[in-house]
Amino acid sequence: MDKKTLTLRLHLWLEDNKGIYFGIGRVQLLNAIEELGSLRKAADKMGMSYRAAWGKIKATQKATGVKLLKRRGEKREGYQLTPEGKEMRDKFLQWFDTVEIVALKEARNIFQIHISNYAAGKKPSLKKGASRDSSPKPS
Repeated sequence: MDKKTLTLRLHLWLEDNKGIYFGIGRVQLLNAIEELGSLRKAADKMGMSYRAAWGKIKATQKATGVKLLKRRGEKREGYQLTPEGKEMRDKFLQWFDTVEIVALKEARNIFQIHISNYAAGKKPSLKKGASRDSSPKPS
């Protein structure tokens, strides 16, 4: 085998029998809402309609029983994450990072070649609204 470095890539999400209710896409949406204070601006930033973004938020809230967003001040002042929404996002990221560490260790062990994680030198913190990568993935 050639001495190229392989890169570990993971796509993780949580779903129920009705579909996906939380994944990296939801994390990115919540981060954008937190950054911009607006669901509409967050949807625009992510290249989706307001209706699609709101539908994802509602589906997650319904599936989990966790209210993710609350209004900021008056009606037109936008949204902010609830403490429970922040906690859900942070727990998902903690789980993702844990799975990534274990998967990387096992891949190196099994294949006996150098494998890097996608984050190596590339990944800004997802908590600031950045993406792990630009490939489409479930949300």
